Amino acid sequence: MSIFSENIRYLRGKLGASQQSVADSIHITRGRYAKYEDDVNSPSPEMLIKISRYYKVSIDLLLTINLNKYSIDHILNLPDNRIVLPIKVSNEGENKIEIIPHTGQMGYLSGYSDPEYIESLQYMSLPFLRNGKYRAFPVEGDSMPPYNDGTYIIGKYIESKDHLKKGKSYMFITREGIVYKRFGKQNSSGMSVSSDNTFYEPYEIEWNEIIEIWEFAGSVNTKELEIPNNDFQVLKNMFGILQNELEIIKTDLSLKNGK
Repeated sequence: MSIFSENIRYLRGKLGASQQSVADSIHITRGRYAKYEDDVNSPSPEMLIKISRYYKVSIDLLLTINLNKYSIDHILNLPDNRIVLPIKVSNEGENKIEIIPHTGQMGYLSGYSDPEYIESLQYMSLPFLRNGKYRAFPVEGDSMPPYNDGTYIIGKYIESKDHLKKGKSYMFITREGIVYKRFGKQNSSGMSVSSDNTFYEPYEIEWNEIIEIWEFAGSVNTKELEIPNNDFQVLKNMFGILQNELEIIKTDLSLKNGK
């Protein structure tokens, strides 16, 4: 049987409805509806919409997700038929935070709504992250110090761009890739983002390029954070200059007091 036929059979059972009552509600014969459940016929696009509205489940879920396997209460059914699923819980009752590997970033762009792909990911649990949906994304480059290669940013999924807060940092999943940036402002066409490393110029991401947004909720470092030696040298030179200037000021004061 197809996923669709299994799903409508399962949903009808959950409702405790008969095939006849469902058929009456969507204005077709019981025999015609039964053929959908038996996977003998496929519904037209118009009929698919009616069935989707009757069960209050998106067409995307009906066609792609085995609802008998994934509790519909634990599936985030998103606008534009996009899915982040599921909110999995460990035996200890803690959220399972899926880890997107450094080598699999592009795979995430094609598999973020595929339950088999999500299930194949490793995961971790953090007891202080309970309410919401979280995932861990890898950071690359030096645009957001001190986070660099070897760091994972744990993001909390936000469902609407209206929840974006100026000055906060987010993982933006775009059609081009995964970027970790600080949110500036938004307009009708997109939003401006910036790096904490001022070497990189701010830029704009158009709304139609954005797939998901995850708000910073924590980080995990797999490498020890290092401060380059030249930074220590810069600080040392600065303190040396300040010390010399203080000595000059003290000398001037001494001369004035002596007069």
